[in-house]
Amino acid sequence: MSVQPEGITNPPIDDLLEKTESKYELVIESSRRARQINAYYAQLQEGLLENVGPLVTPEPNEKPLSIALREIDEDKIIIREATEADFATPEPEPAATDDLGFNFDQDVEA
Repeated sequence: MSVQPEGITNPPIDDLLEKTESKYELVIESSRRARQINAYYAQLQEGLLENVGPLVTPEPNEKPLSIALREIDEDKIIIREATEADFATPEPEPAATDDLGFNFDQDVEA
């Protein structure tokens, strides 16, 4: 008898949806965390450690998304509600100048 992969049935999706008010927040945060875990494994092979590794013990051959969902289920990752600051547009940068101090955004007088 072969063992079938569980996919995202463990943890159950209903349990995960209780952790957030929106299924979209769950998708965004779990995918963001899965990318961090994936980057951690890539950096681990290069000897760099800029990202935090899995906060739960990964199963053999477990995908980063499954790890992220288990972290959310075990309250290792808290999904916070988005605020206005998350959607704020950044301040525009000052006008570009080259090394000689010329400002390319100003009109040139003939």
